[in-house]
Amino acid sequence: MNKKAFIYVDGIKAPINGERNLLEVIRKANIDIPTFCYHSELSVYGACRMCMVDVEGQGLMASCSVAPQPDMKVKTNTAEIRELRKIAVELLLANHEKSCPTCKRSATCKLQDLGRKLGIDKVRFKPINKQQPLEDASQVLVRDPNKCILCGDCVRMCAEVQGIGAIDFAYRGHDVAVLPAFGKSLDKVECVFCGQCARVCPTGALTAKSHVQEVWKALDDKNKKVVVQIAPAVRVAIGEMFGKEPGTVSTGQIVSALKILGFDRVYDTCFAADLTVIEEGSEFIRRVTQDGALPQFTSCCPGWVKFVEQYYPEYLDNLSTCRSPQQMFGSLAKKILPDDLNVAPKDLVVVSIMPCTAKKFEAARPEFLRDEIPDVDYVLTTQELGQMIESSGINFVNLQPESLDLPLGFKTGAGVIFGNTGGVSEAVLRFLNEKLTGNTQDNFEFTEVRGTEGIREAQVTFDGKTYSLAVVHGLGNARKLIENIKNGSCRYDLIEVMSCPGGCIGGAGQPISFDSDTREKRTKALYEADKMLQLHKSQENPYIKKCYDTHLGEVGGAVAHHLLHTHYKSRKRIHDADLSLMASKEAQQLEIRVCVGTSCYLRGSQDLLHALLCDIHHSDLKDKVDVKATFCFEKCSQGPVVRIGDKLVTSATLEKVKEEIESQLRKRQ
Repeated sequence: MNKKAFIYVDGIKAPINGERNLLEVIRKANIDIPTFCYHSELSVYGACRMCMVDVEGQGLMASCSVAPQPDMKVKTNTAEIRELRKIAVELLLANHEKSCPTCKRSATCKLQDLGRKLGIDKVRFKPINKQQPLEDASQVLVRDPNKCILCGDCVRMCAEVQGIGAIDFAYRGHDVAVLPAFGKSLDKVECVFCGQCARVCPTGALTAKSHVQEVWKALDDKNKKVVVQIAPAVRVAIGEMFGKEPGTVSTGQIVSALKILGFDRVYDTCFAADLTVIEEGSEFIRRVTQDGALPQFTSCCPGWVKFVEQYYPEYLDNLSTCRSPQQMFGSLAKKILPDDLNVAPKDLVVVSIMPCTAKKFEAARPEFLRDEIPDVDYVLTTQELGQMIESSGINFVNLQPESLDLPLGFKTGAGVIFGNTGGVSEAVLRFLNEKLTGNTQDNFEFTEVRGTEGIREAQVTFDGKTYSLAVVHGLGNARKLIENIKNGSCRYDLIEVMSCPGGCIGGAGQPISFDSDTREKRTKALYEADKMLQLHKSQENPYIKKCYDTHLGEVGGAVAHHLLHTHYKSRKRIHDADLSLMASKEAQQLEIRVCVGTSCYLRGSQDLLHALLCDIHHSDLKDKVDVKATFCFEKCSQGPVVRIGDKLVTSATLEKVKEEIESQLRKRQ
């Protein structure tokens, strides 16, 4: 029998149960050692040194990067440790933006919290950093470099969990900074706007861009009718902002608060989620029976959709053409509510309450504009709604619950579980189970697609045929899965992808939480909310049936396709980022731009570029052409792509490029 191992923390015996480091063991012993750069879901970085402990016989060590050994004797609160932590925080505060009362992260700022806990009442050091400009060009995220403490949490989240690397460290020594690629703004690089960088940022260096003032303005306009939809994951999280336990379902209080705030109608995105199940499930059946592109990927998550557009445009045909529930709701609302509410279409304002920052980007996509009017006018995160409620003086906890408005407020349990990873798959399976077998089924749960693993696989059999599914959350995992599909090591029929860990319940717009159990509690609450409803399958929603009969016609038909479906296209990863490869001498040189983005690179653009430069160097063309490398012409499936003057050469070879160069130079002469 193996003897249980222990360490001694400030004289307290603490068991070792497979923890990665001393920090985790110590925290389980109910001693909360402070950290900036440590997150259980990220790699160990050890940069902030806030978690220093004194190990007997070894001296001061960073507890996050030291493995626990049996019988270690650890001190966490010596005079030396307290002074080192205090100095570390003071040095950070010396160069930190002094706008704490007005900072969005004031209530959840780790720097402010540690300053208070360590008893810092003055900063002994002078600032040496110069004020940097605020970056707010993106419609989704705001980056304030003056609040960055260089902990690297955002960098590791973007690279390790999301597999993107849109933000990283730049420069060295005193000049080191965290920046998007080429020093551009976040809306000009390959950021997918998932906002997970902002979620893990311990200060206010990265935050979601607020649309609260625009919504207040709409609510104050007497000529406007303002309606709002509530996403599934919002109802199990917003209570945390008012002291409630994570996972508390607060739908009724949300409705009551929104009506006090002045919204004319309060609806449920779960209604549109039921609609999505019908359309997406029917699309899957058509693909299976008519040799369509498989696997079919879900398209509910805008961060995931942008990820495919940027990195895997060859799989765009595999994305479901269904709009997300948010956009289905907006499209349907703009069609049917003006008559119901007796308002001109231009005076109907649709607001979304979402757990996700990428929904702000999605609502602004040109695909979802009709006559220059967006289907969804404004997107508020769960945090922003909480802010509006607080600023209005509403006592949220003591509100009497009210009912959602009909018809767009009625939903089944299938729509509710959309907020969890695996929820979209399970909801679609509940539809397919009856549609493919032709029989009504009493059992509605498909627990095989539930779980917390980053990549989960399942198989289901309907009417004698077996279908393979995969459920993925976190874009780094999505990249692994797609690469496995490309190399032929696996195949699937249906794949659900969500950008955020845990799905929408872990979205960056949710209340900030440093408790590792929070996502689990929110997830559990949505499944319990499903069980508490009388209807659990989207096809059972009577208002969905009525909507088709009255407004949409046939499932997947012309009207439904126009209102509920869309299309996507290859997207540039980096905007306006040409790399000069030759010294430009004449203003009238012929411009040659060679794409070196991933898709073109894999098709040989790097070799083509090298061969072209060598050829030009050994010819009389050096003074006649200007060659630069660029990143995308949005023709990824036709690479290598080269632009010569105003003409694009696809599937380019050295011979084709030389021929076009000579042709254009002859025309110039």
